[in-house]
Amino acid sequence: GGCRHRCCPGRNNACWAAGARRARCYCDSYCERTGDCCQDYRAACRRAAVGCAVGPWGPWSGCSSPCGVGSRDRSRQVTVPPRHGGEPCPDLKQRRGCLGDDLACGAAK
Repeated sequence: GGCRHRCCPGRNNACWAAGARRARCYCDSYCERTGDCCQDYRAACRRAAVGCAVGPWGPWSGCSSPCGVGSRDRSRQVTVPPRHGGEPCPDLKQRRGCLGDDLACGAAK
């Protein structure tokens, strides 16, 4: 068995072929990390692999809390999705803490 016409992105336990001595070998891109790829994985899958590409980060949102502790978010979009076992996409969202400092906060105290 082998990976010909059977390459999967990411971790996919259903993406396997029969290997030596009836053992399973895998054709998902995660197999490179676990070391259980089929012998032809690189030739069959990595040649056609397209890694994920993302655009730039958008602006940070305003603080979620007008007074006190809150959070800000920002995101980016996938411009090229991964194909044929290419590198998966990195995080598309980020969050960080902030302190709301609306002018009304001081008056509320």
